[in-house]
Amino acid sequence: MSVINVGQAVVLGIVEGVTEFLPVSSTGHLKITEGLMGIPVDDDAVVGFSAVIQVGAIAAVLVYFFKDIVRIVSAWGRGLRDKNERHSHDYKFAWWVIYATIPIVAVGLGAKKLIEGPLASLWVVAGSLIVGSGVMWAADQMGRHKRGEDDVSFKDAMLVGSSQILALLFPGFSRSGATMSTGLILDLDRVAATRLSFFLGIPALTGAGIYELKDALGTGVGAAPLIAGTLVSFVVAYASIAWLLKFVAKHSFNAFVIYRIVIGVLLFGLLGAGVIDS
Repeated sequence: MSVINVGQAVVLGIVEGVTEFLPVSSTGHLKITEGLMGIPVDDDAVVGFSAVIQVGAIAAVLVYFFKDIVRIVSAWGRGLRDKNERHSHDYKFAWWVIYATIPIVAVGLGAKKLIEGPLASLWVVAGSLIVGSGVMWAADQMGRHKRGEDDVSFKDAMLVGSSQILALLFPGFSRSGATMSTGLILDLDRVAATRLSFFLGIPALTGAGIYELKDALGTGVGAAPLIAGTLVSFVVAYASIAWLLKFVAKHSFNAFVIYRIVIGVLLFGLLGAGVIDS
């Protein structure tokens, strides 16, 4: 019998779609939701399921930014064939995304047992939500928001890409929160930091989903829940991306900071009272 049924998969798909690209920690919210539904958060199949439904959210990014991705990939292809094309920003950016993905892949493979074991605890999630909130608030205050997407450099891409490791090691910190905060510290404006976060998330999250597929299918999650969760995640994530880009163009991250603190404190309370299992 599947450890996750179709109904639970739909709920988790909604949670994943809403939170994957908002700086509130999709992993943290998935683990909280799993805990409230009595699903073992550290089960290999559950960890694999969470990674696979992220692919639905990533597919939403691919569709939403299709024209941008085609432009960048085309520039990269032209540059591989013709050295005269290698001065374009899009060609360089394609390589930067590849290079910036290497650190998180190395840590993900090297620390897999730690990430899926002790660090998967909801106590870690609660603490990371609150600590990450402080980082986001400080980054938003420190950043001068004076650099746009065309000003992104190799250094920016590497630093922002490497910051994804924080969310990998400390679920609850938020991959989006870590990357957006790093972008703000580097003086990117909020829209540029958000778009860079999206592009850098594509290879990392897609790779994680493919890598975890065998665990999700082979150790307790059926095909029907996987399909349902992934499809729901795609639809909800597409709407979430559109909303976020409009929101950050006119607002600070303060609303997310406050929300994260409230959720973190609430989670500490639920764990301390024994309402949910860590």
